Amino acid sequence: MEDTEIIEMYWARDERAIPVTAEKYGSYCAAIAGNILGSREDAEECVNDTWLQVWKAIPPHRPGGFAAFLGKITRNLAINRYKRGSAEKRGGGEISAVLEELSEMVSGKENTEAELMRKEFAEALNAFLKELPEEKRNIFVCRYWYSDSVTEIAERYGRREGTVSMILSRLRIKLRKYLLERGFEL
Repeated sequence: MEDTEIIEMYWARDERAIPVTAEKYGSYCAAIAGNILGSREDAEECVNDTWLQVWKAIPPHRPGGFAAFLGKITRNLAINRYKRGSAEKRGGGEISAVLEELSEMVSGKENTEAELMRKEFAEALNAFLKELPEEKRNIFVCRYWYSDSVTEIAERYGRREGTVSMILSRLRIKLRKYLLERGFEL
């Protein structure tokens, strides 16, 4: 079933939309949650929570990219669950490594100005990613959006783990320079 048809089912408040969504995107959402949480049980709960959040969000929201919309909801729910500590008790997932790798980009300070800077930061990050060659952009997104492990990325792109780690390290350095040149305080 096409995404537009599924979205229309949500708009019509047709409860069949949930199992259709789960069938089409369940594995995708489970992979995102699993990479962040490191626990199959927590990931399953997170994916179930995703379906509820989608039901609540459509309507009034009409997503343009349904897969990205689902991925964002799943990712946010998984990160929130991780922060609450439930995943850490069972060993955690890739999110610890991802957050540590990006820690130099995020000050952790919360204030009014930070909220305005988030939008500018997102725009700058998108512009940075558009400048990258496709493979490097995909590697970056796999690691820092989907929280895929370096091993998974290396297998997917037919690279050695060391090569992927070096690409990610160089991209972080390049991103840091890019952001500093645009006036971001890191």
